Amino acid sequence: MATLSPVSQKFILHWGEMGTRWGINRTVAQVHALLFLSEKPLPADEIAETLGIARSNTSTSLRELQNWGIVKIVHVLGDRRDHFSSIKDVFAMFRAIAHQRKKREIDPTVHVLRDCLAEASKPKAADAQIRRRLSDLLEFFELAGAAYERLEKLPTPAVIKIAKLGDRALRMVGISK
Repeated sequence: MATLSPVSQKFILHWGEMGTRWGINRTVAQVHALLFLSEKPLPADEIAETLGIARSNTSTSLRELQNWGIVKIVHVLGDRRDHFSSIKDVFAMFRAIAHQRKKREIDPTVHVLRDCLAEASKPKAADAQIRRRLSDLLEFFELAGAAYERLEKLPTPAVIKIAKLGDRALRMVGISK
């Protein structure tokens, strides 16, 4: 079992708490935090023991993190167990998370909004106000999805440059602070 420093403990507990605020299971977030901080890939039994959680909960959490694309299985020479490692590049990690959130949250919402608008366009299905509100919402989600897709294609240094523009970016589009 790995002994966690007070700083590691603090971060892992905080990441778990933040996970619940982001709609992620606390244990899933804590497993991710441990793997993110770990210098080496860890086997599931060591993760469970270090965090004081059930082995079954560890397995479920690891599967979820693999589905998000931020944890992968690593094989260690001389050890038959699967070991797990997190993406260490924070930009790559957040790109993977953003991609999954778009796929899980934005894309289905766009699909349902399109269906609702198609149905609302039928005679007596919905009044003009409802069609307008659904249309505005669809426009927003399509714009957000398109903006995300443009950002996703940019290399990390370009994203960093854009983010660091700050108020200068606002002035470039004619908005003063």
